[in-house]
Amino acid sequence: MRIRFWGVRGSIPAPGPNTTVVGGNTPCVQVTGEDGTELILDAGSGIRELHASDVGHAKRIHILLTHLHLDHIHGLLFFRPLFDPEAEVTVWGPPGRASLRSRLARFLSSPLSPVEIRDLPANVAFKDAPSSSWRLGELEVRASLIAHRGPTLGYRIAEAGATLSYLPDHEPGLGTSLSSAPSNWISGLALARAATALIHDSQYSDSEYAFRRGWGHSSLSDALAFARRSGPKALFMFHHDPGHDDGQLQSLAHQATDDAARLGVEGEVQLAREGETFDL
Repeated sequence: MRIRFWGVRGSIPAPGPNTTVVGGNTPCVQVTGEDGTELILDAGSGIRELHASDVGHAKRIHILLTHLHLDHIHGLLFFRPLFDPEAEVTVWGPPGRASLRSRLARFLSSPLSPVEIRDLPANVAFKDAPSSSWRLGELEVRASLIAHRGPTLGYRIAEAGATLSYLPDHEPGLGTSLSSAPSNWISGLALARAATALIHDSQYSDSEYAFRRGWGHSSLSDALAFARRSGPKALFMFHHDPGHDDGQLQSLAHQATDDAARLGVEGEVQLAREGETFDL
C-alpha cells in the first residue's frame, strides 16, 4: 500500500511563500493498493494536484469522504476524472438523513457552483459508508463515526498486514484527559489501535486549543495522548492550521518529538507534508 499526501492543511487553503515546505492545500490523501486500486481520502484543494499523477488518468476511482465540511469537498469540481465520460467514480461518505448525493448537491449547485452533479460526464455513484468492513480491490476498509461537528467518519484501511488509520478531523478529548479515560469512551480508538500509520488531527497548539475547545479539532497534547493509547508505529501530524507557517509547524514538530518521548509514545512522530510518499 502506497500513501501520498496531496493536501495536509485544514480549514482553508494557505498558499504563499511561508507554507511551501509543508504545503497549503486542504486534505487529500491518495492510497494505492498493490493491485492498483485507487482510493482518495477527502477532496480538499489537494485533489486538483492529482491531475498530474497516474490517478488523474485512472478509470475506476473511489473517493472516501470523512465529512462534508467545505475544506474536505471543495476540490471535487477540479478533479479531472469527474469530467471523463469513461471514468467510474464512487464517492463514499458518512450516513445522514438525506442521501449523500443530495447533501453534496447543496454545494455542487447554484449559486455556489457553475456545474451541478447532474452535469458531471463521469459515471458517478454516491454511497453511504457501510457499518461493517468492505473490500475495494485488495484493500479492506472500515469506517466509524468519530467526534467532530457534523456526521464524521474515520477510516481504517488494511492490506497484507499493514494498516492505515485516517482521522483528520477529530477531537477525542473534548477537554477530558485521554490518559485516564476508559478505552471504550475514547472516540476512534478502535480504528487506530496498533495501526502501521496513523494520520491524525493536530491542528492546535495547547495554548490555542484552550480557546477552541469544542470546535472539533485536537491539540498537540491530545494527538499525542491518543497515539499513546492507540499505539501506532508512526503518527503523522495532519490538518495543519492555516495560520501556522512552515517555521511554526517545524517548531510544533520538534515539540511533539520531545513530548512524545516524555509521554511514552512509542511510535515515530512527524509532520505530514504535501507531496510526500511512503509505503506500508
